[in-house]
Amino acid sequence: MNAPLLSLDARDNPRLGICMIVLSTMLFSVLWSLVKVLSERYPVDEVTFFRSALAFIPIGIMIATRGGWALLHTQRLTGHIWRSVLGVVSMMLGFLSYHLMPLADAVALSFTSPLLVTALSVPLLGEKVGLHRWSAVVVGFLGVLLIIQPDGAMLNLGAVAALGAAVTTAFTMVTIRQLNRTDRPITIVFYFTLFSSILTAIPLPFIWVSPTLEDWGLMVAMGLTGGTGQYFMTRAFGLAKAAVISPFNYVGLLWAAVFGWVIWGDIPASHVFAGSAVVIASGLFILYREVRKGHDAARPIA
Repeated sequence: MNAPLLSLDARDNPRLGICMIVLSTMLFSVLWSLVKVLSERYPVDEVTFFRSALAFIPIGIMIATRGGWALLHTQRLTGHIWRSVLGVVSMMLGFLSYHLMPLADAVALSFTSPLLVTALSVPLLGEKVGLHRWSAVVVGFLGVLLIIQPDGAMLNLGAVAALGAAVTTAFTMVTIRQLNRTDRPITIVFYFTLFSSILTAIPLPFIWVSPTLEDWGLMVAMGLTGGTGQYFMTRAFGLAKAAVISPFNYVGLLWAAVFGWVIWGDIPASHVFAGSAVVIASGLFILYREVRKGHDAARPIA
């Protein structure tokens, strides 16, 4: 008989979870850049399909080296299907926003999702979110607003798609946290990759555009970064509470600024640096509060 999975409390490791979510944001920033390039030449659904299907490359390697097919056992197949539906909708809306908007604007709007995750983690996950963490998340979101300086000009189809992606992403993150209570991260990532590939393959015969040899290479790179980033993100939500992990998605904005500068020559304005400093400060404060809480809990009673 296989040993049961450890409870969430036994597996909680906020600092490792934060490291993994930061690494995943870097990989996703590479993914976003590739999506923006490819969506100029191919339908969004086709790009989404390759992002899902080619993610089997890193996922297959992980499964083969970490225990084989036994890792795929689950008693929550319905939960994985629901998570996949949410994930596909989120990806397609997000990819559409990258196509319709400047990358930095679309990424910044997507960072409304941590606020929604914090709110949803209370009724759906039963997590307790204190005033300090609520305040830090709100301050982080204000930092995002300082970066993008939203005005009426941003209220377009791209912005609607980005905000829709943020809402579905929030529900996706909560669902991942729920699945982590019983299933391993690699199990969750495998079933998401499987079902999302099936869902996005359905329209392909009607929209297919054959990729060039160069774009095949970009498609493979997209699958590799997407699959690996998905694993690290899922693992992060299994190591710490959603309200602790979610604010560190903001770090992706910094990665996006770096890639935008390196690839497209976009140099962030002063308000971007100021807002980024606010975002980083709010994330570090959450880390400080979590570590302090752990030290207080471990302190012996006199």
